[in-house]
Amino acid sequence: MPEEDYLWLPREDILHFEEIDRLVDQFLYLGVEKVRLTGGEPLLRKNLPALIEQLARKPAIRDLAMTTNAVLLRPNVAALKAAGLHRLTISLDTLQRDRFIKLARFDELPRVLAGIDAAVDPFPGFKLDSVIIRGVNDDEVISLLEFAKVRGAEIRFIEYMDVGGATTWSMSQVVSRKEMLETIAAHYGPVEALVESSSAPADRYRLANGTVFGIIASTTEPFCRSCDRSRLTADGVWYLCLYATRGVDLRGPLRGGVSDETLRELITSVWHARTDRGAEARLSMRDRSPLIPLTALKRDPHLEMHTRGG
Repeated sequence: MPEEDYLWLPREDILHFEEIDRLVDQFLYLGVEKVRLTGGEPLLRKNLPALIEQLARKPAIRDLAMTTNAVLLRPNVAALKAAGLHRLTISLDTLQRDRFIKLARFDELPRVLAGIDAAVDPFPGFKLDSVIIRGVNDDEVISLLEFAKVRGAEIRFIEYMDVGGATTWSMSQVVSRKEMLETIAAHYGPVEALVESSSAPADRYRLANGTVFGIIASTTEPFCRSCDRSRLTADGVWYLCLYATRGVDLRGPLRGGVSDETLRELITSVWHARTDRGAEARLSMRDRSPLIPLTALKRDPHLEMHTRGG
């Protein structure tokens, strides 16, 4: 929770499960195979397992995943598994309670850790995502990696990005992939880079003891040209890039009664015309200040990462 005040999406604008289901069908028809439920926090959505069950029945989805902060995970993890969720990613930026309170604005680390432990058996090999910020948690890289290893999880360290609510971001706070690898190698010894053919955002590495971890270096070494992801907000705005300041409204046509074919034509035309290179464009800037000022965030909730699924 980077800021204290948020502008929330109007409840009446939020897509119903049936509308989400129909939009997912159009993307599947056009070749999408992976669907991730993210947020904000997806477990705040009432009856979420019912949506997961709807989606899990679609044979075209070969990877159905969810990202959560794990605050509400422990009482829900069995229902998520029973509903057919394939994979789980949990956000965890610190193991220190005082730091967690400062970052999240809530004293919820015990519930998060309980949720993580509850996920070990039903979702073996789940992922942990940790954003590393200089002067905040950069001294926890090894402890976070060890925490993940003990639980059979694969941790992914993420460079601090200047998106959404990161209104106090500065390049000096970014811990680069190179620095993270140096820290890890100094502790464990040589680190092996895994050669993989994948459009996934993380580059993966292996330690001599067999532990595998990933690093997402989207700030210092963008991967825009190989990115094949897009994001649909809870109220039906489609974004092709995390850095995009504008999206495409799909809720309007959906509720306006257009045909499935018309929806697919709209999606196809937008996707074919995309030129988004947000992270690359930001890297090329000489004077790189935060992407979105706080005043703009307070006017438009779609600029926030909790809205578009950062």
